Amino acid sequence: MKHALVLQSDFGLSDGAVSAMYGVANSVDGTIPIFDITHDIPPYNIWEASYRLLQTMMYWPEGTVFVSVVDPGVGTNRNSVVVQTETNQFIVTPDNGTLTHINKKIGIKKVRTIDENVNRLPKSGASHTFHGRDVYAYTGARLAAGIINYEQVGDELSLDTIVDLPFYEAYLDANQIAGIIDILDVRFGNLWTNVSRELFNKLDVEYGDTCEIIIQHETKPVYENTIIFGKSFAAISIGEPLLYINSLDNIAVAINQGSFANINKIGTGYNWKIMIRKIY
Repeated sequence: MKHALVLQSDFGLSDGAVSAMYGVANSVDGTIPIFDITHDIPPYNIWEASYRLLQTMMYWPEGTVFVSVVDPGVGTNRNSVVVQTETNQFIVTPDNGTLTHINKKIGIKKVRTIDENVNRLPKSGASHTFHGRDVYAYTGARLAAGIINYEQVGDELSLDTIVDLPFYEAYLDANQIAGIIDILDVRFGNLWTNVSRELFNKLDVEYGDTCEIIIQHETKPVYENTIIFGKSFAAISIGEPLLYINSLDNIAVAINQGSFANINKIGTGYNWKIMIRKIY
């Protein structure tokens, strides 16, 4: 049975890199469906690559093969792997932290190193800087097409070899929630946190209530304000901030028709903390 091949990278679309990956996959089997998550991951941003996999994978069926290439260590001794998730999907990627969110939130049940003696684009052995084309797209396409099964990827590794980036779970302490700015809703500059709706509900906040928001980078305060919790942007005027539930059922912070991230110079990752407290 053939499965979809879904690609993401930090390559952008201004040159032929992504097209080359498509070409390799089509040369393996021209009938497998190929899709993209994004190729606009900021260069070298492994954390964002990890998050975008989590954001997307839950909507794809079992057997889907994902290829994720954000690889600042290309050509080094970092492992090239294919993992099988608890939801029976596959991720082909450098093992450099890209699997962090999937490992923590969905679960990984098996990991195999890619045997490049078998699973590498023929006549590409002298190239050491484009594993996205020569190793990952090629192996992913072979797996999606059913040319190889998972056991033929390479040797199985211990799950505790998987590289994880520092990971911070949101928590409630007294009447305050602490979490992180996980990612941006990039086009609009909204802040997407790792604070789930279920955790936020423990503050007993209703639509129209006001919360105090504090954002820190490391330990340095960057932003502090009181913000209304609303169902949608219709709850506030243009230019005003809003606390809301995003499409992944987590708390987000936005400015109506403005970029919260750009205006307040806020980034993402485990070192960007957010504290939320209900104002009584």
